[in-house]
Amino acid sequence: MLTRLIFPAVLASAIALGGCSSTTERTLGGAAIGAGTGAAIGAVTGGSPATGAILGGAVGAVGGLLYDNEQKRHRRRHHYRY
Repeated sequence: MLTRLIFPAVLASAIALGGCSSTTERTLGGAAIGAGTGAAIGAVTGGSPATGAILGGAVGAVGGLLYDNEQKRHRRRHHYRY
């Protein structure tokens, strides 16, 4: 039952946080998505959902931060003035 509720929650979080623009929002968004995904994987594989959420949240936060940094670099390289 819990597994059936986690995926829609993660999907809704991803959609809601997809348009975030600041570093903090992207990092927290990545952490939330990672935690939900980690909990789901932990529940499905028979492991601990709590451990999966902690590890997934950490990986998601790092991923969100790296993504934000790459987006900022991309904007600086391709900034055109007319």
